[in-house]
Amino acid sequence: MTKQELISQIQQKKSFLCIGLDVDLEKIPPHLLQEEDPIFEFNKQIIDATHHLAVAYKPNIAFYEAYGLKGWKALENTINYINKNYPEVFTIADAKRGDIGNTSTMYAKAFFKDLNFDSVTVAPYMGSDSVEPFLAFKNKFTILLALTSNKGGLDFQGLKTEKEELYKEVIKTALTWKNAENLMFVVGATKAEYFTEIRKIVPNHFLLVPGIGAQGGNLQNVCKYGLTKDCGLLINSSRGIIYAGNDENFAEAAQEEAYKLQQEMEQILLK
Repeated sequence: MTKQELISQIQQKKSFLCIGLDVDLEKIPPHLLQEEDPIFEFNKQIIDATHHLAVAYKPNIAFYEAYGLKGWKALENTINYINKNYPEVFTIADAKRGDIGNTSTMYAKAFFKDLNFDSVTVAPYMGSDSVEPFLAFKNKFTILLALTSNKGGLDFQGLKTEKEELYKEVIKTALTWKNAENLMFVVGATKAEYFTEIRKIVPNHFLLVPGIGAQGGNLQNVCKYGLTKDCGLLINSSRGIIYAGNDENFAEAAQEEAYKLQQEMEQILLK
């Protein structure tokens, strides 16, 4: 998928919603546990009910790795289902990988070639040669962790160097790497006041924004400081949507929650 194709989808759906598929077998409706592949069946019904409201889906890879081979197969079934039935949707492997060059190349092949995701989240701590193998893939995006929404996010990211906060230096340095046009950045919704500073550095790159809903982030504040002429935001909601219901009507409940966010986004885009 190209950046322009993503922008077109945002315009068509009047939405910049990303739904996180973080599936916990202890939280899904009990009747699905009778299925041969309960994780995939859960995802399939969520996707079928919300694909017209969301522009992206983001499976958190840890929730699949935790179940071994069955979990990985469920992930494969999920991404294949999206790519076959809803190819216009942007897919994100939330894997947070990052290692020395040859290892990163293998991680990139796993998610971009074997599973055919459109993007993958990557940790920048090991520097350019750990990230550029991901950036080498044409029409694939590397989503770099910049300023995260977790409690300890500022332990390192907010440290002051001789020049400025470390997260700003990370973003600026990443822009000098080969194929940096294929970069997006993770910026947590709970850090809304930082968006103004980040937009000074990356005025046109897309930002993946977790933390709306269960983590307490505010959509209006994020958009006030982070929105661009092309939108430039992918707002992720996971638990607030996928676990909205816990019975046979769970997909309809998820659709209702996704619709509420989409409607709010539509009004923001109209403004």
